[in-house]
Amino acid sequence: MIMSFLKRVPAGMMIVPLLLGAVLNTFWPHILQIGSLTTATFSNAGAATAMGIQLVCLGTTLQFSDIGKVLKRGGILLAAKFAVGAAIGIIVGKVFGHAGVLGLSALAIICAVTNSNGSVYLALMQSYGDEVDAGAMALLSLNDGPFFTMVAMGASGLANIPLLAILAAITPILVGMILGNLDKKFSEFLAPAGPIMIPFVGLTLGAGIDLTAVLKGGASGIFLGFITLFVGGSFIVFCDRVFGKRPGYAGWAVATTAGNAVAVLAVVALADPTLAAYVPAATAQVAASVVITAILAPIMTNWWANKYGCPQIPLQKANL
Repeated sequence: MIMSFLKRVPAGMMIVPLLLGAVLNTFWPHILQIGSLTTATFSNAGAATAMGIQLVCLGTTLQFSDIGKVLKRGGILLAAKFAVGAAIGIIVGKVFGHAGVLGLSALAIICAVTNSNGSVYLALMQSYGDEVDAGAMALLSLNDGPFFTMVAMGASGLANIPLLAILAAITPILVGMILGNLDKKFSEFLAPAGPIMIPFVGLTLGAGIDLTAVLKGGASGIFLGFITLFVGGSFIVFCDRVFGKRPGYAGWAVATTAGNAVAVLAVVALADPTLAAYVPAATAQVAASVVITAILAPIMTNWWANKYGCPQIPLQKANL
């Protein structure tokens, strides 16, 4: 009964646990914080662990010969994500000033559109993509922080790229790749665990979402989420199809706002104090975009994959 329901919901294996975690965290957060194994498994505290395990399992399916493909796919997605976010934000900033338009500052737009939610992307690639798509997560982790936002804001000279943090993000998949290439049987043993981790990643990711953020962000926050997903996503999908010669499903999966993008705002403001006045409003708006895109990106990815095909849904079956 449960599996039948999850299969009927678009991206149900990901989005249903995510929504469940968000509801629990919003209305009954104490349930997830009773400690011990419960908190470690079902709260947001377990998100990094769940993703790390998933990346190790995924890494075992990657061959060293796939590295070029990983860099190409991930590079196109990374460049497109940055380009569209920077372009929209810079145009708004040049035309309307730092304060922006319709309540959205240039800072909020750039921060929301250039930072992607790696947890959502990885889980969706397990459902729709292949091992190369999932491996691109290592490259996409580069936009999970303040560097690209600061570059877009014209403050790249003040940026401090956390190289150790980047290394820490890609180590699990590298460990998995090494083990999988050393022993194919080890790869065959761990590979099935990747999809098994999807609902756990979804639940722990949702457990870090506060649904009231949508209310706090107001109409401008919802609008920012739509810009991130539909405007940003359309451009990323276009680049994925034209330059990557891919169906485009990965473009929608990366059209999200990272949860830590909220913290990025403060980092950028520290680098350029003139932006500090825009941080309070931008924080609520970016938080709203995190929620909106985390819920809608899986739905868009599912719709696109069924219409145009993906590794898990061959094109000849996509339109059936």
